[in-house]
Amino acid sequence: MPDVSVAPVAPEYPTVLRITEIGESILHGPCRAATERDFGSAELARLIDSMFVTMYVAEGAGLAANQVDVDLRLFVYDCPDDDGVRHVGHLLNPVVEPEAPGRRRLIEDTEGCLSVPGAGAALARPARAVVRGFDQHGNPRTIEATGYFARCLQHETDHLNGQLYVDRLSKRERKDVLRQTAERREQVFRQRTEATQRLNWTGPVEGCAPSCRCRRADPTS
Repeated sequence: MPDVSVAPVAPEYPTVLRITEIGESILHGPCRAATERDFGSAELARLIDSMFVTMYVAEGAGLAANQVDVDLRLFVYDCPDDDGVRHVGHLLNPVVEPEAPGRRRLIEDTEGCLSVPGAGAALARPARAVVRGFDQHGNPRTIEATGYFARCLQHETDHLNGQLYVDRLSKRERKDVLRQTAERREQVFRQRTEATQRLNWTGPVEGCAPSCRCRRADPTS
């Protein structure tokens, strides 16, 4: 089962989990693959719910399991594509399919990370991504994405491989990102704490799957 002992989950509601930060070992190595003992388990369902709530509180578009100190190849997302279409879901054991060199087109855009709080940097990534994996019940899933949504899926898959977006930057760019984080970290954590305190478990967060209990949490209320 996924090890969620680091953040016990209440029986009724999901839990806002602590987000790990750059430098913590769990972020800098590959996560273990989900197996049959994980798929369909109550522990996995609670973890997914809590990851959604944590992502919303932190105002993120995606969140990987090792970002909440859980060693599992899992991420959740709530992310628009470049046409404004909203995509909400989760994926286990994701694999990004390599594109043929002739079809590979890069787009540069600003990228940030909840584990590198308050910072951002321009980074080029493929404009299109096809990602294969499984849902929480072990059913195969294939996601085809473009633009910002493709960037999100690649970013989260990188996390599960032990790579942060700053690892793709030059030394100078990485130094600037770390400077930004040092200057803004306290403010970011203060905002997250305030958002957690404002949680209203009676209002829905629109867009979650109907079975997701985090629909009862509204961090903006």
